[in-house]
Amino acid sequence: MMSFSQFFSSSIGRKLIMSMTGLFLCLFLIVHLGGNLTLFAGDEGYTFNIYAHFMTHFPPVEIAGYILYISILVHAFYALMLTLANKKARPVKYAVASKAPVRWASLNMGLLGSIIFLFLIIHMSNFWGRYKFLEGTYREYRTDLQNGKMTNSVYQPTSPEFEYSVTTENNIEIVRVKDLYEIVTTSFSIWWYVLLYLFAMVAVSYHMYHGFQSAFRTVGVVHKKYTPIIQATGIWFFAVIIPLLFASMPIIFYIKSL
Repeated sequence: MMSFSQFFSSSIGRKLIMSMTGLFLCLFLIVHLGGNLTLFAGDEGYTFNIYAHFMTHFPPVEIAGYILYISILVHAFYALMLTLANKKARPVKYAVASKAPVRWASLNMGLLGSIIFLFLIIHMSNFWGRYKFLEGTYREYRTDLQNGKMTNSVYQPTSPEFEYSVTTENNIEIVRVKDLYEIVTTSFSIWWYVLLYLFAMVAVSYHMYHGFQSAFRTVGVVHKKYTPIIQATGIWFFAVIIPLLFASMPIIFYIKSL
């Protein structure tokens, strides 16, 4: 009988790990998209900045974040291992195309994954890294609790340890928070960063087009009733709707910056 370590070092075991981490990353995409859509709340970044603070300071979410980082690294590592193993097993490409239509995405998952991985490094350094570790700007939001009218201005903390505060003075709610919204608007006003983001979303689209349904096949979820639903979800939701919504953010913010 194959041992636990032997199974997960085998081709089948590696594919299973990739499938499970890949499906977890699909769930992350949905959560991340939902949070990022608060950029369009029209409140000068109030909702988005509160969301960003919550995501980086609520312990269960922080733990989930570290699980996410590990999943990305494991997914990328096993993808590399499988790609190298496939090249070693078949060093010469097929001379004749298969009779069955083979999607371009399925033949270039390694390339697409590499593009996405490099983008994630740049993206996380630019947003999460700057927000978490560098001294950024802060914003103060004042909301009149009687009429709901909100005003905002730049806030200068008196202590380097300051992160977030909520107080009420004379029926005015005062929220002071680190301003990730400013980092986003600045980044999305740079044309080459916008193009990089859009290029990465194209890679995500192709990657998800094949990867989502492939993950279910790997874990054994193949059924004449459910497989068409899985395929439609992978194509229309993960490969079309989600990348388009992500892509809308840099496009809209860049247009607004002109």
